Amino acid sequence: MKYNKPMKNIMILGDSYSTFAGYVPADHAVYYSTAEKAETDVRRVEETWWHQLCAEMNLNIVLNESWSGTTLCHTGYDGDCSKTSSFIYRLEKLIAEGFFEKNDIDTVFVFGCTNDSWANSPLGEIKLSDYQAEDLFSVCPAIGYLVSRLKEILPDGNIVFIINTNIKSEIKEAIKAVSDHNGTTYVELSHIDKLCGHPTVKGMSEIAKQVKAVLVS
Repeated sequence: MKYNKPMKNIMILGDSYSTFAGYVPADHAVYYSTAEKAETDVRRVEETWWHQLCAEMNLNIVLNESWSGTTLCHTGYDGDCSKTSSFIYRLEKLIAEGFFEKNDIDTVFVFGCTNDSWANSPLGEIKLSDYQAEDLFSVCPAIGYLVSRLKEILPDGNIVFIINTNIKSEIKEAIKAVSDHNGTTYVELSHIDKLCGHPTVKGMSEIAKQVKAVLVS
C-alpha cells in the first residue's frame, strides 16, 4: 500500500462511528457509550472498530478527534459549521495550536462524509488544487482540501480514508479520486451490520477486519 513509514502513533478524524464517551475531547458529542440504549449493542470501548484495530496492530492512539453528527465540509445539518465542528475546522484548529509539531503522528485515519451524505450537504465538483473559501462548503472539493492539508502537514505520514457504506456515490468517487491523486490510501467498506444507521458490535468488528485487511495487504 501507499505507506511512507510504519504505523505506530495515530490520530482519528471522525464522526459518530468513531466516538466513545471518555475517549474523545470533552466538548465533543458522542454516540457510543456504556449507557444502555436501543440503537446499537455497543457498550464497551473495546468493541469499537478503532480499539480493535489498534489492539491487533499494536497502534497507539494519540488523539481521537471524533464528534458525533459532524460533516467533513462546512455545511452541516444546521447550515454553516465552519467555525464549530466540521472536519476541516477541527483540523485547522489542531494545526493552529501546534498539535502536529508537539506530537509524533505518523498516521491519520479519516472516517467521515456519512453526515455530509445524510445532511444533503452540497456535493460540488471534485477539485484537486486552487481551493477557494467557498469550495469548503461543498463535499467533493472539501474532501480534496482536507487530504491535501494532511499531506502538507504530514508529507511523510500515512493517510487512510475509510469510506462508509450507504453514502452517496458521488462522495465515494470523490474520496477515491482524491486519494489516488494524492497517493494516499482508502478503504471502501462493504456489508457492515448496523442499527439506526450505526455499526453494531458485529459491524464494528467487520469494519476493523476490513480496514486491517487493506493495511496489511
